[in-house]
Amino acid sequence: MSEYTGKEIVVLEGLEAVRKRPGMYIGSTGTRGLHHLIWEILDNSIDEHLAGFCNEITITLQKDGGICVEDNGRGVPVDPHPTKKIPTVRVVYTILHAGGKFGNGVYKVSGGLHGVGSSVVNALSSKMIVEVRRDGQIYRDEYANGGKPVTALVKGLLPVVGKCAKSATGTKVTFYPDDEIFETTVFKADVIQKKLKEIAFLNKNLKLTFKNEMDAEETVYLEKHGIQSFVSYINREASVLHSDPIYIEGKSGDIEVEIAFQYTNNFSEQINPYCNRINVVDGGTLVTGFKMALTRVMNQYARELGILKDKDENFDGKDIRNGIVAIISIKHPDPQFEGQTKTKLGNTDAKTAVDEVFSTEVQRYLDKNVDILRNILEHSLKSYNARKASDKARTAVLKQLNDIDAKSKLAACTSKKPEECEVYIVEGDSAGGTVKTARNRKTQAVLPLRGKILNVEKASLEKILQNNEIKSMIASFGCGIGDEFDISKLRYDKIIILTDADVDGAHISTLLLTFFYRFMPELIYEGKIYRGLPPLYKVDYERLPAGKKNRKKEKCSEYIFNDFELEKFRKNKENKIISIQRYKGLGEMDAEQLWETTLDPESRILAQISISDTVEADDITTTLMSTNVLPRRQFIMEEAKYATLDI
Repeated sequence: MSEYTGKEIVVLEGLEAVRKRPGMYIGSTGTRGLHHLIWEILDNSIDEHLAGFCNEITITLQKDGGICVEDNGRGVPVDPHPTKKIPTVRVVYTILHAGGKFGNGVYKVSGGLHGVGSSVVNALSSKMIVEVRRDGQIYRDEYANGGKPVTALVKGLLPVVGKCAKSATGTKVTFYPDDEIFETTVFKADVIQKKLKEIAFLNKNLKLTFKNEMDAEETVYLEKHGIQSFVSYINREASVLHSDPIYIEGKSGDIEVEIAFQYTNNFSEQINPYCNRINVVDGGTLVTGFKMALTRVMNQYARELGILKDKDENFDGKDIRNGIVAIISIKHPDPQFEGQTKTKLGNTDAKTAVDEVFSTEVQRYLDKNVDILRNILEHSLKSYNARKASDKARTAVLKQLNDIDAKSKLAACTSKKPEECEVYIVEGDSAGGTVKTARNRKTQAVLPLRGKILNVEKASLEKILQNNEIKSMIASFGCGIGDEFDISKLRYDKIIILTDADVDGAHISTLLLTFFYRFMPELIYEGKIYRGLPPLYKVDYERLPAGKKNRKKEKCSEYIFNDFELEKFRKNKENKIISIQRYKGLGEMDAEQLWETTLDPESRILAQISISDTVEADDITTTLMSTNVLPRRQFIMEEAKYATLDI
């Protein structure tokens, strides 16, 4: 066992204001943020696996609503921390940015580099219990009400609560999310299971056991073939060009590279990159290295096999990638993430490593499997010919954009500086008129859409470009589409979807997001797409001013943005509610109210659209927006039990 004591735990700063601003640490206080607590604790156990000290993790959804994560790793150190003078395990679970990932040599490869997970989960829990097995002893520490230690120390150390075999090391964490923080504290078993399946694919030979005490079920996830099985799972309903995914692995310096890919008959690409098992949805250097190597190798083979003649130009990278589904997974000792959402890998050595490993190993495979190679190249040739045939038609349509009178719909802003400009996409001329009146004309543009845009899933680019609403958006944004897309020409720093809080508004938002995801994904990856969040309620109430004698009730008004906030407001005994107004449409607010609640940068609430999981994003988009009814019906049936009716 390598050296792993309190000396390796480096403290960067104390825990501050996590309970006051939980969204800064876990993204939201809704269902997504709730489940993120599990992933943070799970990350620590998986890092032990990556370090070679853990091969089994058990996750239990308890009957009392708690979550328990137990591993057979080395166990968090319990010795006194050299600077904090308290048990090191308590440092890890109560101080922000404390962990072994900041020291030298404890974790050569780690996913949870930020080191905030354990303490943040504790801060957002009403109760947490940590049990550590080390050196034949079982230690227990308990915290309550947001991370306050409950267990009394014995001469500065945690009490020993039991004994175990010296080889039976590990850590067990049980926590209960605080219902004062989260909108719901009910975990979804299917969300946990889906995540565990992905983790198993990315960590071959790691046994993950999920125990659901709610229905007495137990599921084991163990993938011996790792990402190769992952690709097969993604393509489980697709028509594939070769039966088994191609698997490549190798090492370049300190960087380990794994790649699995398979071609389908679809004319689209899906590349899912992971660095230290984190889904880097924006891609980055590891994807660049893969694309460069794939294009170079395939063009070389196309020439050698006579599929491309001397007079022919090379295949374009997109010709070669059409139909590919690939998983790129690397282990990097010092990953550097960039981009607004920090999900893009910037290490240049990652590009070199992926290029080097893939180029060498894929040629060894294809030299032995020429039939598979020919199938791939014939598919690329079809893509090449289709692109050539459609280039003229697409160019003609794109030229029309220059003739679109976007000003007839677009109420432009006067500033020409993209960094200070934003455009609101609203539904209908009525809402558009209100927003136009309320906006800041210097920096805020408004683009009303007439009706619902085309569902672009599975539609060709040429057909999409015939839709007037889509053409208006392309012309207004100024950055083009498809091969001509150039984000540097984008005229707005923010593109804000602003729709009514009803079924039609949700549908329009979904159609717009599908369009952006499929045909302008860079806008999402670069953090340019937002949803405006207008209030759902206006509450008029009376309250007693604090700290005054002979206090008189004051009449006040407050805007409330969701049902969870309204329920908390109702429970405040200082407030006597006079009336509650429910807003279902933007048109129900006057210009002053709309500015104050939804448009004013100083007071509005915007939700930035991001993608945390490319596989799930692609899967859900296909399920909900494609013409295949059966998967959509099944999805709706499964999710209906979690729905909230708005009647």
